[in-house]
Amino acid sequence: MKKKLIAASVIAGAALTLGSITSAVAHDGKGDRGAGFTKILGGLVSKGTLTQAQVDAITKAMDDFKAAGKAAHDAMRAAHIKVITDTLGISEADLTARMKAGDTLATIAGAKKDALIAALVAFHTKQIDDAVAAGKLTADQATKLKANVKDRVTAGVERAKGPRDGFGPHKGMKGGKGPTA
Repeated sequence: MKKKLIAASVIAGAALTLGSITSAVAHDGKGDRGAGFTKILGGLVSKGTLTQAQVDAITKAMDDFKAAGKAAHDAMRAAHIKVITDTLGISEADLTARMKAGDTLATIAGAKKDALIAALVAFHTKQIDDAVAAGKLTADQATKLKANVKDRVTAGVERAKGPRDGFGPHKGMKGGKGPTA
Protein backbone atom coordinates (compact mmCIF):
# COMPACT_ATOMS: atom_id res chain seq x y z
CA MET A 1 0.00 0.00 0.00
CA LYS A 2 2.81 2.42 0.91
CA LYS A 3 4.57 1.73 -2.40
CA LYS A 4 1.41 2.47 -4.36
CA LEU A 5 0.85 5.67 -2.37
CA ILE A 6 4.43 6.77 -2.97
CA ALA A 7 4.15 5.89 -6.68
CA ALA A 8 0.91 7.84 -6.96
CA SER A 9 2.47 10.83 -5.19
CA VAL A 10 5.49 10.80 -7.49
CA ILE A 11 3.29 10.48 -10.57
CA ALA A 12 0.98 13.26 -9.38
CA GLY A 13 3.95 15.54 -8.70
CA ALA A 14 5.44 14.82 -12.09
CA ALA A 15 2.07 15.30 -13.74
CA LEU A 16 1.63 18.68 -12.11
CA THR A 17 5.15 19.77 -12.93
CA LEU A 18 5.11 18.55 -16.48
CA GLY A 19 1.39 18.87 -17.19
CA SER A 20 1.70 21.31 -20.05
CA ILE A 21 4.54 19.37 -21.66
CA THR A 22 2.68 16.10 -21.25
CA SER A 23 -0.48 17.44 -22.81
CA ALA A 24 1.47 18.94 -25.68
CA VAL A 25 3.20 15.60 -26.29
CA ALA A 26 -0.03 13.68 -25.80
CA HIS A 27 -1.91 15.83 -28.29
CA ASP A 28 -2.91 13.76 -31.30
CA GLY A 29 -3.17 16.76 -33.62
CA LYS A 30 -6.88 16.17 -34.18
CA GLY A 31 -8.31 18.21 -31.35
CA ASP A 32 -8.17 15.41 -28.77
CA ARG A 33 -5.78 17.03 -26.28
CA GLY A 34 -4.57 14.76 -23.54
CA ALA A 35 -5.73 11.52 -25.16
CA GLY A 36 -2.21 10.07 -24.99
CA PHE A 37 -1.90 10.90 -21.31
CA THR A 38 -5.31 9.36 -20.66
CA LYS A 39 -4.16 6.18 -22.41
CA ILE A 40 -1.00 6.08 -20.31
CA LEU A 41 -2.95 6.44 -17.07
CA GLY A 42 -5.48 3.86 -18.26
CA GLY A 43 -2.63 1.46 -18.95
CA LEU A 44 -1.27 1.98 -15.43
CA VAL A 45 -4.71 1.13 -14.04
CA SER A 46 -4.87 -2.01 -16.21
CA LYS A 47 -1.45 -3.10 -14.94
CA GLY A 48 -2.48 -2.51 -11.34
CA THR A 49 0.17 0.19 -10.79
CA LEU A 50 -2.50 2.78 -10.03
CA THR A 51 -6.11 2.54 -8.95
CA GLN A 52 -8.85 4.36 -10.81
CA ALA A 53 -9.27 6.58 -7.74
CA GLN A 54 -5.60 7.59 -7.97
CA VAL A 55 -5.95 8.32 -11.68
CA ASP A 56 -9.06 10.37 -10.96
CA ALA A 57 -7.11 12.33 -8.32
CA ILE A 58 -4.24 12.96 -10.75
CA THR A 59 -6.66 14.06 -13.47
CA LYS A 60 -8.47 16.38 -11.07
CA ALA A 61 -5.18 17.86 -9.84
CA MET A 62 -4.13 18.53 -13.44
CA ASP A 63 -7.50 20.08 -14.28
CA ASP A 64 -7.33 22.26 -11.16
CA PHE A 65 -3.78 23.32 -12.04
CA LYS A 66 -4.84 24.23 -15.58
CA ALA A 67 -7.87 26.18 -14.30
CA ALA A 68 -5.72 28.09 -11.81
CA GLY A 69 -3.24 28.95 -14.56
CA LYS A 70 -6.03 30.18 -16.82
CA ALA A 71 -7.52 32.26 -14.00
CA ALA A 72 -4.13 33.83 -13.29
CA HIS A 73 -3.61 34.53 -16.98
CA ASP A 74 -7.06 36.10 -17.32
CA ALA A 75 -6.49 38.25 -14.23
CA MET A 76 -3.13 39.43 -15.58
CA ARG A 77 -4.70 40.25 -18.95
CA ALA A 78 -7.54 42.17 -17.28
CA ALA A 79 -5.05 44.16 -15.18
CA HIS A 80 -3.00 44.91 -18.30
CA ILE A 81 -6.06 46.14 -20.18
CA LYS A 82 -7.10 48.24 -17.18
CA VAL A 83 -3.72 50.00 -17.17
CA ILE A 84 -4.22 50.85 -20.85
CA THR A 85 -7.84 51.99 -20.56
CA ASP A 86 -7.24 53.97 -17.35
CA THR A 87 -4.20 55.71 -18.83
CA LEU A 88 -5.96 56.58 -22.06
CA GLY A 89 -9.31 57.35 -20.49
CA ILE A 90 -11.25 55.09 -22.86
CA SER A 91 -13.48 52.08 -22.39
CA GLU A 92 -12.38 48.55 -23.11
CA ALA A 93 -15.03 48.36 -25.84
CA ASP A 94 -13.57 51.44 -27.55
CA LEU A 95 -10.05 50.04 -27.22
CA THR A 96 -11.17 46.73 -28.69
CA ALA A 97 -12.95 48.41 -31.61
CA ARG A 98 -9.95 50.59 -32.44
CA MET A 99 -7.53 47.67 -32.22
CA LYS A 100 -9.77 45.53 -34.45
CA ALA A 101 -9.89 48.42 -36.92
CA GLY A 102 -6.09 48.19 -37.17
CA ASP A 103 -5.02 51.10 -34.97
CA THR A 104 -1.84 50.68 -32.95
CA LEU A 105 -1.82 51.53 -29.28
CA ALA A 106 0.43 54.46 -30.19
CA THR A 107 -2.20 55.80 -32.59
CA ILE A 108 -4.97 55.31 -30.05
CA ALA A 109 -2.89 56.97 -27.32
CA GLY A 110 -1.98 60.00 -29.45
CA ALA A 111 -0.48 62.64 -27.15
CA LYS A 112 -0.74 60.18 -24.24
CA LYS A 113 1.69 57.71 -25.86
CA ASP A 114 4.56 58.50 -23.48
CA ALA A 115 2.23 58.25 -20.48
CA LEU A 116 0.97 54.89 -21.75
CA ILE A 117 4.50 53.58 -22.17
CA ALA A 118 5.43 54.78 -18.67
CA ALA A 119 2.32 53.17 -17.16
CA LEU A 120 2.96 49.86 -18.91
CA VAL A 121 6.64 49.89 -17.91
CA ALA A 122 5.60 50.48 -14.30
CA PHE A 123 3.02 47.67 -14.57
CA HIS A 124 5.52 45.16 -15.97
CA THR A 125 8.23 46.23 -13.52
CA LYS A 126 5.83 45.61 -10.63
CA GLN A 127 5.00 42.18 -12.06
CA ILE A 128 8.72 41.36 -12.14
CA ASP A 129 9.19 42.64 -8.58
CA ASP A 130 6.20 40.60 -7.40
CA ALA A 131 7.67 37.48 -9.04
CA VAL A 132 10.94 38.06 -7.18
CA ALA A 133 9.08 38.53 -3.89
CA ALA A 134 7.16 35.30 -4.52
CA GLY A 135 10.39 33.42 -5.24
CA LYS A 136 9.48 32.79 -8.88
CA LEU A 137 12.43 34.82 -10.21
CA THR A 138 15.90 35.50 -8.91
CA ALA A 139 17.19 39.05 -8.54
CA ASP A 140 19.54 38.39 -11.46
CA GLN A 141 16.68 37.23 -13.68
CA ALA A 142 14.67 40.29 -12.67
CA THR A 143 17.54 42.61 -13.52
CA LYS A 144 17.83 41.04 -16.99
CA LEU A 145 14.09 41.33 -17.59
CA LYS A 146 13.96 44.93 -16.41
CA ALA A 147 16.90 45.90 -18.63
CA ASN A 148 14.81 45.90 -21.77
CA VAL A 149 11.25 46.23 -20.49
CA LYS A 150 10.89 49.78 -21.84
CA ASP A 151 12.09 48.72 -25.30
CA ARG A 152 9.67 45.76 -25.35
CA VAL A 153 6.75 47.89 -24.17
CA THR A 154 7.54 50.64 -26.69
CA ALA A 155 7.75 48.11 -29.52
CA GLY A 156 4.42 46.60 -28.43
CA VAL A 157 2.73 50.00 -28.27
CA GLU A 158 4.00 50.92 -31.75
CA ARG A 159 3.47 47.52 -33.38
CA ALA A 160 0.71 47.26 -35.93
CA LYS A 161 -1.40 44.21 -35.21
CA GLY A 162 -2.08 41.85 -38.08
CA PRO A 163 -5.31 39.89 -38.54
CA ARG A 164 -3.83 36.90 -36.70
CA ASP A 165 -2.34 38.72 -33.72
CA GLY A 166 -4.77 41.54 -33.13
CA PHE A 167 -7.08 42.36 -30.30
CA GLY A 168 -9.99 40.01 -29.77
CA PRO A 169 -11.12 36.67 -31.16
CA HIS A 170 -10.15 35.66 -34.66
CA LYS A 171 -10.08 32.58 -36.82
CA GLY A 172 -7.94 29.85 -35.30
CA MET A 173 -8.02 31.10 -31.72
CA LYS A 174 -10.39 30.72 -28.81
CA GLY A 175 -11.32 34.26 -27.80
CA GLY A 176 -8.32 36.54 -27.55
CA LYS A 177 -9.09 39.11 -24.88
CA GLY A 178 -6.72 41.99 -25.08
CA PRO A 179 -3.74 43.86 -26.46
CA THR A 180 -0.30 42.35 -26.37
CA ALA A 181 1.75 45.45 -25.53
